[in-house]
Amino acid sequence: MKVKLNEEIKEYCNILKLKGIKTHFEEVISEAADYEDFLHKLLTYEMEEKDKRSIECRIRNAHLPYRQYIEDIEIDCLPVDMQKRLPELATLDFIEKGKNIIMTGNPGTGKTMVSIALALKACMAGYKVLFTTIPLLVTTLKESNSAKTLRYFENRFEKYDLVVADELGYTSFDREGTDLLFNNLSLRAARKSTIITSNLSFERWIGVFGDPTVTSAMIDRLTYKAILVDMEGDSYRLRETLRENGASIKSLTA
Repeated sequence: MKVKLNEEIKEYCNILKLKGIKTHFEEVISEAADYEDFLHKLLTYEMEEKDKRSIECRIRNAHLPYRQYIEDIEIDCLPVDMQKRLPELATLDFIEKGKNIIMTGNPGTGKTMVSIALALKACMAGYKVLFTTIPLLVTTLKESNSAKTLRYFENRFEKYDLVVADELGYTSFDREGTDLLFNNLSLRAARKSTIITSNLSFERWIGVFGDPTVTSAMIDRLTYKAILVDMEGDSYRLRETLRENGASIKSLTA
């Protein structure tokens, strides 16, 4: 009789999607001191399971290219400025304050990797996150504009707690793309956080946007109360590989 009852409980848990209770109720039966303790333990397991599902959902919806944990980053392989700033950035206080982060520097120094790590931590902390590239974002904006669904996209875009817009500088844009990008990043300015990565210094952004007035306005809007991180340095992957092999950058050029 008890076996049948337990099987029915498991079946009901499947139907109600109560994975935490299904997994632990038999264990809790033998441990609980009274009915209240029994119920509390079951609900605790269910809440933990719900939190796990919510985290996985946020990570999936963020469209991260891969999972990178801050704890796995070799901090001393990063550029000096990021080495100093990463512990503070990892608190995610910049999201609470609606601050942007602008990382500029030569390719391969860890800009994308650090951005993904911060985005992943934000997902795990309960924030709504989107990872995209600047070229993909501009393409999406132009397609939404053509399909007359731009306002719907803008409503969603401005509500993300954190947007990572990677790879500014790899392609240039026409006036429509530039205006759409400026308008949508402006919607988030001083309210929601955006991380921008670029392999170009600010004075070279005019090559991306073309018009000096628009470029100046874009820089002014994005950098207002922003955290600027200098990512000039040696390749992160190369430094990590050399470190594992007991070598250094200098040994390659000696």
